[in-house]
Amino acid sequence: MARRSHTHLSRRERQIMDIIYQRGQATAAEVMENLPSPPGYSAVRAMLRLLEEKGYLKHQQDGPRYIYLPTLSREKARQSALKQMLQTFFDGSTEEAVAALLDISRSRLTDEELDRLSQLIEEARKEGR
Repeated sequence: MARRSHTHLSRRERQIMDIIYQRGQATAAEVMENLPSPPGYSAVRAMLRLLEEKGYLKHQQDGPRYIYLPTLSREKARQSALKQMLQTFFDGSTEEAVAALLDISRSRLTDEELDRLSQLIEEARKEGR
């Protein structure tokens, strides 16, 4: 199976994957109902088939319908996308990525969120020793 990264999905493919992750599984009709400005049913089926060929989805047959499920958990997909982003934009530097995120989010982080981040940093420090 080819190496998968959510950074290589088109906008519409990401929308479809988001719908399937939110629902856990979905038919083509359910995907179409949840897409903003959806294309025709045949186009949705074609995109689902393409996502399956790329290795992002698998299907189960339920009578005449296909039910599509993700091949990776949302958490594993997030990790894969983050690893790709780290390599592409931050030369693999976690510090640079976190600094950029903090710079963007500084005014929106609550005290509880900052405490949680401090706790995660302290845990990482202990594990590294």
